[in-house]
Amino acid sequence: MSESENGGRAVRDYYGRRYYVRDTPADRAGRSSAVWLAWPPMAAVGVLQYGFGAAVPALMDRNGWSLVGAFSVLAAWAVCQAGVAFPAAWLRERNRISPRTLMLLGAVLCAIGVASLAHGPGLFGAVIGYALLGGAGAGLVYSTCSTSVGKWHPDRVGAKVSLVTGAFAYGTVPFAVAAVVWLTPANLAFALDATAILLLLVVAGFGVFFRDPPADWWPAHIDPREWALQHVPGRRANAPAVQQFSPGRALRTKALPAMYLIVLAAGAVSLFNAAFVVVFAIRAGTAVAAIAVAVALFTAINGAGRSVVMRISNRLGRCRTLKLVLLVQATGQLLLAMAAASSSPGLLIVAAAVAGAGGGGFYPLFASLARDYFGDRRALEVHAMVYSAKAFAGLLGIGLAAVAVTAWGYPMTFLVATALSLVSAVAIARLQRPGLPNTLPRIPAGAPRLAG
Repeated sequence: MSESENGGRAVRDYYGRRYYVRDTPADRAGRSSAVWLAWPPMAAVGVLQYGFGAAVPALMDRNGWSLVGAFSVLAAWAVCQAGVAFPAAWLRERNRISPRTLMLLGAVLCAIGVASLAHGPGLFGAVIGYALLGGAGAGLVYSTCSTSVGKWHPDRVGAKVSLVTGAFAYGTVPFAVAAVVWLTPANLAFALDATAILLLLVVAGFGVFFRDPPADWWPAHIDPREWALQHVPGRRANAPAVQQFSPGRALRTKALPAMYLIVLAAGAVSLFNAAFVVVFAIRAGTAVAAIAVAVALFTAINGAGRSVVMRISNRLGRCRTLKLVLLVQATGQLLLAMAAASSSPGLLIVAAAVAGAGGGGFYPLFASLARDYFGDRRALEVHAMVYSAKAFAGLLGIGLAAVAVTAWGYPMTFLVATALSLVSAVAIARLQRPGLPNTLPRIPAGAPRLAG
């Protein structure tokens, strides 16, 4: 180890990873405040995704939009929200822009996006304002909150980041339920204006205190070398990366494209549920109280389940837990198809809860897999590449799904979502840890096998 001029020391563990161990009052304050600074902004911007589906009936009635037109706005929003992940991570890692600046910019863009939905000139104005500006703003806030928490808690990245990203879903429960029960075309503009102001105040108010620790920072009260060697449950199942991969090198492996495709498919199903549950339930003639319960369960379990899933993965391993999550998601789609065919309010509530359990847990799992497979040094950028698959997932799970629902109806579309979830679960077998040496010889095709 070596001492640095400002009181820290550089340490390398037995895997060759570098840590900058330092303990100052500013470090302790940054670590202790990281989660509670990130939680409120993350919950606030989640309204733009999970609240939109609940607001669609009022938007369609007030603006005369078709189902496809209304959800094309959310599909474009998802593209922009996920699309800014990699550029933001790239700029952050090179110190080109501070987290405070990103949060303040995100606050302004989100507020403009919501306000444009209230007062913008038609569908085109909603796409420009809500989707392009609001989506980019939400993506900046999401990326900055999750990465800041990860930087301040390098010893518990998965647990802490899943707690904060879960707020993106469960933090929106009051807003989604209020939209189902109270929102009408008459009060829509007032509700959106109030939401825009609240977003600006919350995101900017907490974002102004954001700052990053030094590169490779590590808390002094935890020995990084002992931490790396600790044999805790699941440690062998979630072994550290064999090598440190750059984003370009990671892209040339088989693992990263496989991750991308799985996130695309699973994310499409998750976004389809978040967007269409309210509209589907209303058209099925479900009572408002049952819809509110279904929406509350879906969003709450979708968010809270992320922390639970991470704890399970510490024992079972990331890939085994990921397969379990996607099978739960597939079960939820099958139950939703049954609810759509039977118009049963009770079955809808159960199906929404199951779909929520499987619809969010895979996001933090992939964040941890990116670190386990490709190393810590460039993990933020590598995961941003994987997360950007949500952009195409939005086109598939919201845009094309709106067309499918119009043409096929809800039962058949939910069955297609079931198949897509099952394909995602099967594709996990393609996730092979990169960088391991090929020590076993290949057996030529047609070679004779030994008996016994």
